[in-house]
Amino acid sequence: MGSHVSKQVERRKTIHIEKKTLSDLKTSGEDYPGSEYRPSDRKNWMNELNPDKLHINQIVWPGTHDSATNKIGVPLITRPFAQCQSLSIYQQLARGTRVIDIRVQEDRRVCHGILVTYNIDVVIKDVKKFLSETKSEIIILEIRTEFGHDDPPEFDKYLEEQLGEFLIHQDEHVFGKTIAELLPKRIICVWKPRKSAHPKAGSSLWSEGYLKDNWINTDLPSTKFDGNLKHLSEQPPVTSRKYFYRVENTVTPVADNPVLCVKPVTRRIHGYARLFIAQCFAKGYADRIQVFSTDFIDEDFVDACVGLTYARVEGKT
Repeated sequence: MGSHVSKQVERRKTIHIEKKTLSDLKTSGEDYPGSEYRPSDRKNWMNELNPDKLHINQIVWPGTHDSATNKIGVPLITRPFAQCQSLSIYQQLARGTRVIDIRVQEDRRVCHGILVTYNIDVVIKDVKKFLSETKSEIIILEIRTEFGHDDPPEFDKYLEEQLGEFLIHQDEHVFGKTIAELLPKRIICVWKPRKSAHPKAGSSLWSEGYLKDNWINTDLPSTKFDGNLKHLSEQPPVTSRKYFYRVENTVTPVADNPVLCVKPVTRRIHGYARLFIAQCFAKGYADRIQVFSTDFIDEDFVDACVGLTYARVEGKT
């Protein structure tokens, strides 16, 4: 018992030190090209940046982690341990999110680990509603079978039936195209089954190799921040790669820590998105930022990504 308590005391000290490390680093500044930019309409920010000029590989895509968890589990009982977003998919998209991360199980219900929420139909309905209200916004919709679960039967056919008119087919030439060249197609749908056949070249769905990341499972904010920088530094510039690479501005609860609710843990890093982008410029990695995701997305996170996108379009980087 004594050793366990001692371990937890040391753990709390480490967390305090790491939070202070990021806080101190923030004094170095959060300015970068485009950091002052604010879209006048987050719901239509891609259109605002001019679809004829905005190339897919110029976009810094604001994303959400475990996107469809706003109603997961039981309120006040299990929900705090799995909820990573408080907004619906439609609300996230309207706020400016452009990469959605969905986990499903065999019965097509969205899940996070062992906890479940609504059917995938709710996600599809929200996506379609958003697309019907906009004209030039492109979405990356990532859907994967959650770890430990089986694939929904014939799920690829379901996605094609539901989203076919909007789907941008798997094609490496997409990365160099403008939004205008892809319209009226609006969705890059990445389907990541665990055991079923993966989408093939030319398919209406994209395979998992087109959306990569290096997940760091930690509740330590500076450890995650530095790890994200390291992994990003190992990527080629966005203009020369044929896949999307994601960095997640999140930390997550771990089993050996008494704080297991998502929100208080992820808040340790949540406010440092602009600092991360500024540090990428300071270290020479800014040309590698592409998909940037977070828990509990807010307007400032969206603006941070859109601002850098604006700077790229205007040749300020």
